[in-house]
Formats: sequence, structure tokens, C-alpha cells
Amino acid sequence: MLTNSYSDISLPELKLLRQQPHTAVIDVRDEWEFEEFNIGGLNIPLPDIRARKAELLPYDTLIVICTNGVRSRVAAKDILRQPELQNKTIYHLHGGIVEDV
Repeated sequence: MLTNSYSDISLPELKLLRQQPHTAVIDVRDEWEFEEFNIGGLNIPLPDIRARKAELLPYDTLIVICTNGVRSRVAAKDILRQPELQNKTIYHLHGGIVEDV
């Protein structure tokens, strides 16, 4: 059972939160999707989240995003399952970046 959880946020909230110190935006879409269009942040595709979790350690707050919110929700839940990341504040962009297009 998860002891910590993530919070859903909107695009305007993301724009404010990403300006806070020690905050990372994690785009979990595939590399080609990120290259085609992105709103910045680290591109760590969903299948690579566990293998690349060390890249997330320096940050206190993680904002997970994708196209429509499905993959980022899975990623947020997976991040919370990693013992070394459970002390992070996790946000999930509800509805994804398509709201911004």
C-alpha cells in the first residue's frame, strides 16, 4: 500500500509550480513525441522510469506529464513505489499537455 500519494494539477498550476526551486518536470512520452513537441523538462519515457530514477534524486518536487494524462498517471504511481523517491512531492498534470495546444 502506498503511504504517499500524488496530486493532480492543471496546466496553469504546472506553470507556477515549475518555477519553484528543486522542481523537475518529467515528460514520460517517447523520445520522438518529445522531439516533435514539448513544454520543456526532462524526457524520461515511461518504460525507462525505474532504470533512470537516479536522475530524479536531486529534486524535491516532481511534476509528471504526458500527452493526455494516462502515461503520466502510471509514472506517478510507479515513482511512489520506489523507496528512494517516496519522500518526493509528486504532481501529475491532469489532462496532459494537449490542454496547452
